[in-house]
Amino acid sequence: MNRIKILFFATLRERAGVKSLELDIPSDMTVEGLKEKLSTDYPNLKASMHAVILTVNREYAFEETTIPQNAEIGLFPPVSGG
Repeated sequence: MNRIKILFFATLRERAGVKSLELDIPSDMTVEGLKEKLSTDYPNLKASMHAVILTVNREYAFEETTIPQNAEIGLFPPVSGG
């Protein structure tokens, strides 16, 4: 198992109901798998998971990225500017 820390930002923090959490995940879990798990464990986040910006150790990550040991995951809602 792999213990990670997840940080929620902006509206995702409100929807999750927590600022951060620590979670044990399988050592081969990908970003896509983590999004699916969070959608199941935190139903209020499900609608946001398709557009969320996710970082692994402060670097943007793709769906197929395997999450490394003791990673810090940041979840950000999509942003728009003008």
